[in-house]
Amino acid sequence: MGSNPHRKLHVMFFPFMAYGHMIPTLDMAKLFSSRGAKSTILTTPLNSKILQKPIDTFKNLNPGLEIDIQIFDFPCVELGLPEGCENVDFFTSNNNDDRHYMTLKFFLSTRFFKDQLEKLLETTRPDCLIADMFFPWATEAAEKFNVPRLVFHGTGYFSLCSEYCIRVHNPQNTVASSCEPFVIPDLPGNIVITQAQIADRDDESEMGKFMIEVKESDVKSSGVIVNSFYELEPDYADF
Repeated sequence: MGSNPHRKLHVMFFPFMAYGHMIPTLDMAKLFSSRGAKSTILTTPLNSKILQKPIDTFKNLNPGLEIDIQIFDFPCVELGLPEGCENVDFFTSNNNDDRHYMTLKFFLSTRFFKDQLEKLLETTRPDCLIADMFFPWATEAAEKFNVPRLVFHGTGYFSLCSEYCIRVHNPQNTVASSCEPFVIPDLPGNIVITQAQIADRDDESEMGKFMIEVKESDVKSSGVIVNSFYELEPDYADF
């Protein structure tokens, strides 16, 4: 892109604010940087402090490689979240109902980032945005400025393929009870599970509607990045 042959490819990474999403995103950013790209991780003030030390260590060991942090505002209290609640892993309640409510509120609150992301994409024009699956609005934001948006799934091929086959075929509806085993149709490996092992899907609930947005965003995006490698699960990568 552009006429400068020496210009570095610039990739932006936008992880969901949870350790299980931030750690593999940081690994990805390091990998891209080690291949000569400029990597920028987008996050909030408190999460930037978690990421800064490993980034500094990486840069000290690899002088000349570019990996930086761009901080977005996330006013927790204004968004109805506890003060300083910038990460799902900061939630302290042991009450499952409270935790479920706060988690849903947290998911929906991240839409606050959309305007900030659009302003940054407009001024920076990176070559690619790798944004977390839980940021479905990022596809539309990137599209405005012709920036390819890849969806990062923190999980591997097996779970994505299993979820897809269950969603398409609904095999759980063919058994007489929640504990009766069945084979997941089309999925390699003759995987047997029960209805009780499948997460409840209520498409009319707030979380259900949000997950529909996530799936639609996947389809409209430029592609998906999976937290895996071919040799670990070749049958599911091929599928």
